[in-house]
This record gives sequence, C-alpha cells and structure tokens, in this order.
Amino acid sequence: MRQPQDIVLLLKAAGEITRLRLLALLVQGELSVKDFTEILGQSQPRISRHLKLLADAGLVTRHAEGAWAYYRLNRDRTSGALAGWLMDHLNTDAAELRRDIEKLSGLRAAQQERAAAYFATIAQSWDKLRSLHVADSALETAIVAAAGQGPVEMFLDLGTGTGRMLELLAGKYAQGIGLDSSREMLSVARAKLDAEGIERAQVRLCNITELGDYQGSADLVMLHQVLHYFDDPSTAIAHAASSLKPEGRMLVVDFAPHDLEFLRSEQAHRRLGLSDEQMTLWAGAAGLEIASCRRFPPSRDDGLTVCLWVLETRKSNITKGV
Repeated sequence: MRQPQDIVLLLKAAGEITRLRLLALLVQGELSVKDFTEILGQSQPRISRHLKLLADAGLVTRHAEGAWAYYRLNRDRTSGALAGWLMDHLNTDAAELRRDIEKLSGLRAAQQERAAAYFATIAQSWDKLRSLHVADSALETAIVAAAGQGPVEMFLDLGTGTGRMLELLAGKYAQGIGLDSSREMLSVARAKLDAEGIERAQVRLCNITELGDYQGSADLVMLHQVLHYFDDPSTAIAHAASSLKPEGRMLVVDFAPHDLEFLRSEQAHRRLGLSDEQMTLWAGAAGLEIASCRRFPPSRDDGLTVCLWVLETRKSNITKGV
C-alpha cells in the first residue's frame, strides 16, 4: 500500500495535458527525449522536466544510453495500475493525441528509412564489418551449440542480413527461412546460399514486426545483431516470440552496453548495446525467460563485447498450456 502523499504525487504528475500526451505516446513503446521533442514540438528542457516528474512519481522508468535516455511506461504495482487505468480511459481519438501518434508513426518510418539506406550502402561488406566487432569463431561455435542437439523442423532467422546464420546452422534444420527488410541484403544472402548449395533455406522480404504468416511456426528463432536497430527492442522480441512453437527457443546475439556514440550517428544504431536487465524485462513481457547468457569479449581494445542470450518459454506457461 502507498502512503497518501505518494498517491497525491502520482495524481499531480499525471494531472497535466503534456504529461498525459507523453504517457499516451509511451503506450506505443520506448521513446527518447529527442523523439518527444520532435513529436510535441516542445523544447528539450521542457520535455525533460515533464519526464522527470513522471519518473519521480514512478509512472515511467528511465534508461540511460550514453548521451541519450529512453523512457517506458512503468507497469509495476500502484504506479503501473494508475498508468494503465489512465490509458484505458483516455480517448486517443482526440485530435491532439491522434496527431501525436501520427507524428510518431512518421518519425519511426523515417528512422527505418535511414537504417535501410545505411544497409543498402554496406550490404556487400556487412560480414567484413561484423568481423571488426568480435572474433566470430568462438561466438559461432557457441551459437551452433545453443541451437540444440536435436533436429530443428523450422528455423526462422529474423533480420537475416547476408544469410550467415542460415549458412552456419544449415546442418540443424529441415527448413530455414530468413526474413529481412533490405532487398540489397537479401540479394547478397541469396547469392551466398546458392553458392553453398543450401537448398533447405530461403530468404524473403519482410518486416520482422509483421510475422502473422509465421505465427507459432518455428522451433528456433534467431535475432542476430538486430535489436540495436530498434527504438523499442521489446516490440521485436514480442513479435519474434509469437512465431515460436510452445517449446521453441530463441537465440539473441547483440552488443553489451557500450558508449560508442558514433555507431548511433554513423551506422544507424538506435540502442548502444543491451543489458541483462533489459533482456530479462523484454523477454518476460513476451512470456519468455533467459535460460542462459554468454559473453564474448572483443579481440581488440576498441572492440565491443557481444552477448548470446538463449530465451525459452517460461516453464509456468508451458505447464498451464499458455
């Protein structure tokens, strides 16, 4: 139970139109201060002040990444219950809120276009760029082991890029499908798979947040160096989880938290690495849990640590038939 003064703080924090607009936008997923300033057309200091009040009251949570900070709705306990009640009763068709959500959609579309443009310029050298970040041999050995001993009927590689994971795990699956939103990447992947004679794999043009055709189809799902391109990785994980069979397994490979800002400005990264705490939260929201995590230090001083997370359906969900 909360003290009366705490409840007053919650109500005061939520009781202002700009802060209600911020909360309504956060229903759509994590957002940065910069995102809010572009959508609401207000100054950075003003937006930051409103977010601080919401965070102090416990209505939102803040996660710092280098010079940026991301905010999300707090779903826990009293604060989360109040935020949920407000969003359930807020008319998002009101003109001002509808415009905010439309601007958010446009903002995310522009961000995806910038990422796609980046992919188009580096598709041919993608594998070489990846090798600058981590020594692949130990990591790829671990990926093969994490895929499990038994045969995989369906392997879904989300954000397949040049198709390296389809190539690496070719001996594991009966059918492999690689999905990517970059035609240039898929051209490279098709050429590689053809050259290797891997006939059980195919690649398709698809946004990995639009997986309706693959609902509950995969024994194994891979997100390899994909999530740091998302403003809200929890969305990608949730969609990926929807494609898993009840006892399927998801492998996530990505960078540990770092402070290399140039990756955001020059290489379209939206997140500067992912922490275990974040992964636990995102996996839990998708009905998954972390079965294991391994870290792979860089092969050079200015490199990045890479993490391999194995996510599986929560045992309680399997028991209940969820």
